[in-house]
Amino acid sequence: MPYALDTRLTILRDTPSPAGPTARTEAAQALALSALSWVLGDSGRAQRLLDLTGLTPDELRAGLGDPGMLVAVLDFLCAHEPDLLAAADALGVTPQQLAAARERIAA
Repeated sequence: MPYALDTRLTILRDTPSPAGPTARTEAAQALALSALSWVLGDSGRAQRLLDLTGLTPDELRAGLGDPGMLVAVLDFLCAHEPDLLAAADALGVTPQQLAAARERIAA
């Protein structure tokens, strides 16, 4: 796992942290972008994301900084447990951290 992502995941943990809400939200967004990268790494999974969310590839690219799009990606993972578990394993996080990132971004 890249150092920057590992550092940001530490901020996401439920333990007390000197990081403020902005840092935790940025960490959640970074995790969501990593999850999106994982989803797009498999063409079948990527197509299912597009089909289920109704997003086009252009809308997906344009929305990379949009919290609503990041929430949609995490919703996609959270709605299908096999993908959620596989993504969490690939990213070196727990499924709960992915769900918590979704909640943090949506707040």
